[in-house]
Amino acid sequence: MSVAEALRIAESRNLDLVKFAPNAKPPVCKIVDYGKFRFEQAKKEREAKKNQRVIEIKEVRLTLKIDTHDFETKVAHAKRFLEDGNKVKVSVRFRGREMAHPEIGETIMERFAQACQEWGNVEKPAKLEGRQMLMFLGAKAGK
Repeated sequence: MSVAEALRIAESRNLDLVKFAPNAKPPVCKIVDYGKFRFEQAKKEREAKKNQRVIEIKEVRLTLKIDTHDFETKVAHAKRFLEDGNKVKVSVRFRGREMAHPEIGETIMERFAQACQEWGNVEKPAKLEGRQMLMFLGAKAGK
């Protein structure tokens, strides 16, 4: 129907003409109480905001000379972070002459990724940036 006719019907019922899909062909409008419509829309937004989860990035720092038990402790921390649904940033800092052996850092990162494979997967593989090597792990969807 025409816009003028829809407006006339809305005014006769003391309601408003609200466009729901202005980009559609033809545009979709409804005759509703605009105040009630805005209230219900705000209520839906509050409910959606209450149910949403903010994903944090937690960091686990490793060194080239990390021992077995320290490594397992770091894996346990990463496991806890991934089970909570957070992302994990794994970093290896190179100090002094350690910069001459980035391949050792890569093997540590691969070992860490293998250890955390059950709870998360590699989102961004290990990459050397300045004096540190970074890798990002994300929680698995089913967990």
